[in-house]
Amino acid sequence: MKTASQQGSALSLSIPHIEKRNGHPVLMVQDQPMILLAGEVHNSDSSSPAYMVKIWEIAKKLGMNTLLLPATWEMLEPEEGHFDFSVPQALIDQARENQMHIVFLWFGSWKNAECMYAPAWVKQNLKRFPRAQIVKGQNKAGRKVSPTIPVKIPYTTLSYLGEETMKADARAFAAFMGFLKDYDSDVQTVVAVQVENETGLLGSAREVSDAADAVFASAVPAAFAAYMRAHTDSMTEEIRAAVCAGKESGSWSEVFGAAAAELFSAYHVARFVNTVAEAGKEVYPLPMAANCWLDKGGEPGSYPTGGPVSKVHEVWDYCAPAIDVYCPDIYVPQFKAICDEFTRRGGALFIPESATHSYCAPRLAYTVGHYHTMCYSPFGFDDIGKPFSAVQGFLFGMDVTDPALKTPQSFEEYSELGHILKAMMPMLAEAYGTNRLQAVSAETDPVIPSPDGNPFTAIPPTMCFDTFRLTARFQGPTNPRGDGVCLCLATGENECWVVGNACGLSFSSAVANQPNLDLLLVEEGSFENDTWVPGRRLNGDESAQLNMEKPSVWHIRFFTYA
Repeated sequence: MKTASQQGSALSLSIPHIEKRNGHPVLMVQDQPMILLAGEVHNSDSSSPAYMVKIWEIAKKLGMNTLLLPATWEMLEPEEGHFDFSVPQALIDQARENQMHIVFLWFGSWKNAECMYAPAWVKQNLKRFPRAQIVKGQNKAGRKVSPTIPVKIPYTTLSYLGEETMKADARAFAAFMGFLKDYDSDVQTVVAVQVENETGLLGSAREVSDAADAVFASAVPAAFAAYMRAHTDSMTEEIRAAVCAGKESGSWSEVFGAAAAELFSAYHVARFVNTVAEAGKEVYPLPMAANCWLDKGGEPGSYPTGGPVSKVHEVWDYCAPAIDVYCPDIYVPQFKAICDEFTRRGGALFIPESATHSYCAPRLAYTVGHYHTMCYSPFGFDDIGKPFSAVQGFLFGMDVTDPALKTPQSFEEYSELGHILKAMMPMLAEAYGTNRLQAVSAETDPVIPSPDGNPFTAIPPTMCFDTFRLTARFQGPTNPRGDGVCLCLATGENECWVVGNACGLSFSSAVANQPNLDLLLVEEGSFENDTWVPGRRLNGDESAQLNMEKPSVWHIRFFTYA
């Protein structure tokens, strides 16, 4: 039973929401900025609260503050109109016991472009809930696994044109959000919801049933066609070219040419997802996300086509205004390029899934410091420290040629970095959207080689602040690892905090008329209960060679002079 004062306090708080701070979108929880230092569980783990007991413990050891947990339509509505929220209630209780938060992942009509989590009463009624056809007349057909592998696997999913499916999914999602509002709105354990999972169609750029063909041949909605023509500036070159070359009105092929099939799928998938999200937001308007399986430069149909990959964001903006953030699931080596692509239009970076190889921990610190990320979440985080198998990579759509997959992330190093960032979260979050918080890493910021090949004269990555520069050296004669990271938070003209691992540091002045810089204080330590507890004061040999050999946080003061 809550006391009157607790009830009054809860009523005065806004529900979790996204707001612009310093021009940057930030997640607000209990009216305070929050960074989701998260982890996503394996798909089946959250179906059993008993199984989850050990998972929560691992998450705490890794310094996480949030878990991404599936909530599945099949379990919550086993019979139409009859709901059972006992499992998500138990998960919320566990999160509270462990002083953590939850982002629920609604596994409804889609999970990895399939319908495996739809209830049995949906799956069995193909007339009311039609399947997508990638081969005309077939509700289940073989799809190519890869352009280089001459094998097809059976594939089926619900049609994105199924109005009854969309309505049933939306009703179930609204009921789920109603439960979250009743059970959690005053505590705010649940801070956001992902609507569906990796939506889209595999095996074909669009559905090819007779019904789908008829819609594809019909006129593109005039308002949508006009919107696309008015927003070409933000489009990728591929989509811009198709839109500019097409007619102002007509069939999908006439208006969008070579991109017609993919834009058709995106239009209907986004419309479906928006209907579900809107139904939930009408009940309890938590921030809502949509994630995607990346296209990796492949042909439509080789990835879940219609999902919110970068090149169709304009379609999703028009069709799915209830979705607050588009999220890349990143299992490819081109990490920085993907992050750049998903933030190029000013949106927040929210990574619900990433691999657990040796760059996992550096990416955590880098995304916080460089992209001011809303969420970073390795998938199957309890596998951190274990080799990532080729079979897992193949199933998850990962680029299994990535050499980093051969080296597992150290559990201890992820834990140490996670706990440092968690303790510093209020300081870091306040600097979001400013130049005061920056980061570089060995993966994303390679040195510029010296023309003569001398490693001592290669140009390493440098962060530039108002009064100083911080250069990080990740690989060289004194630091052979080559997988380090460095984050810097400037808290004054002559003061900063540095979080790093496997990197060497050097400072220089950025003040034009004061070109010299001397260190006054280099102090290692830790934060305990929001209080800085100093450790060693580094000087002499240790300050002459500033080398972070393990995950650390240093407090540094300096001065510049002529």
